[in-house]
Amino acid sequence: MPFPHAIQAAIFDMDGLLIDSERPLRGAMMDAAVTVGRPLTEVFYGTLIGRPYPAVRQMLVDHFGGETVFERFTELYRSAIQAHFDAGIALMAGVVELLDHLDAAGIPMAVATSTQRERALHHLTQAGIAQRFRAVIGGDDVSQGKPHPEPYLKAAAALGIDPRHCIALEDSHNGIRAAHAAGMMAVMVPDLLAPTEEIEALCRVAADLHEVRRWVA
Repeated sequence: MPFPHAIQAAIFDMDGLLIDSERPLRGAMMDAAVTVGRPLTEVFYGTLIGRPYPAVRQMLVDHFGGETVFERFTELYRSAIQAHFDAGIALMAGVVELLDHLDAAGIPMAVATSTQRERALHHLTQAGIAQRFRAVIGGDDVSQGKPHPEPYLKAAAALGIDPRHCIALEDSHNGIRAAHAAGMMAVMVPDLLAPTEEIEALCRVAADLHEVRRWVA
């Protein structure tokens, strides 16, 4: 499938796009919320995906009715998710093949994630792919997170590539909004969230990263 501009760089989201983390994250968060007596709905959880941590934190504090319950929730959540990640981090289908394909084509790659950079680097290293990226832009590297375009603009600047010539790969609505606002060629590879009509108007939708690889062949 042709893109409007030549692809000179590829910028990836991380959670749910490169590493299979969205379902474990959701499970840990849902379980912790039930334990503290304030369950989360699937709709509410969906609004958290792709947002920067400060925004997610405030939404959860409001949901739990204050810091006390939120702090207990956070303890439970972090304990559960740390145990999961300690057991190993799985890659999403087609990651290695796409990275190999882009490397062979001489296309530089970066990550733009809402996860804090140190944690993102740890996860990418544990998954064995950190060295594939020339830059990793974390949520703590920007003043405005997704859906603001800053994470993607900063990643493009780190690669020295015009945003118009960057393909941006995402699994979240907020990520697609950010990539589109940055002027990039956005592609959604759905994980937990299906694309809405709004999102479909902003991007191409791929079944998986194998399909993306065929598009950029």
